[in-house]
Parts: sequence; C-alpha cells; structure tokens
Amino acid sequence: MDPLVQDIARVALVGVGATATLDLWLLLQQRLGGPPLDFSPIGRWVGHWPRGVFRHVAIAKAEAIEGERTLGWSFHYATGLAFAALLVGLEGVEWTRSPTVLPALAIGIGTVLAPWLVMQPALGAGIAAARTPSPLKSRARSLANHAVFGLGLYLSALFIAWISR
Repeated sequence: MDPLVQDIARVALVGVGATATLDLWLLLQQRLGGPPLDFSPIGRWVGHWPRGVFRHVAIAKAEAIEGERTLGWSFHYATGLAFAALLVGLEGVEWTRSPTVLPALAIGIGTVLAPWLVMQPALGAGIAAARTPSPLKSRARSLANHAVFGLGLYLSALFIAWISR
C-alpha cells in the first residue's frame, strides 16, 4: 500500500477511534443520568450555514433542518478527524507509530476551545456556556469530555500501532 495512503488511513482511524471513545463516554454519562447523546442541534446549526446563518439566539427555537441528526453526527465525526489531523500535523505522522499520551491529551483538552468560543456562542449558549442554567457544570463537563477525547486519540493510535506491527 502507498505510504501516503497508509498515513491518511492512520490519521482517519485515530480520529474515528477517538470520537467513538468520546461517544462511549457520553453514553456512560447518559446511563448515569446525564444529558442525552444527541447531535441534532449541531446538525441544525450546520444545516443553516448554506442559508448564511451561523449564529442563533437559541438553536432549539431555530427552524428544523431535514436530516439534522445525521448531519450532526457526520459533523461530530468530521471534527474528530480534523482534530486528529491537527495532532498528527503538529507531532508528525511518526507519532501514530509510537504514540505518547501527553500530546494527545494536550490536543484533546485544547479542543475544548472550539465549543467554548465557537459552537456554544453560535448555538445561543454564550461563550463557554455562560448563558446556560449551570455554566460551571457545563464547562466542567465539556472539559472532561475533551480530555476523554484526548485519551481516545492516544488509545486509538496505540491500538493502530500495535496491530500494524
């Protein structure tokens, strides 16, 4: 197989694996009484982009978009792939062959800035969930989720490196 194709596949598998790790974490939280695992609001947000609407006062009150659940899940996984590519872009593709935990956790935790500064304000929740009923709880949950994503980056790369030997 072409080395470039192998490298792209590694990055994609790391991104998908990390995102799936996050999803398992979110399912566990849901089973323990946390919020439901629903990316429809994200799909609704993204679905409004072609109409030139990037910000909402409250995404729940915005017009529904056909296929918003699928669009939300797709965007969720595409974002995971992009963050995996960022990690490999910063660390080099060799990181996928000999992964270390610190860069993965740093990227994972650092990615919390995306929802805090972009997504939450655009959905009407304010910067870092400031307009939610429990901002500190929302921030802590986001930070924990993104740390789990970072751990998922590392574990996915570790698994891929192991099976590639």
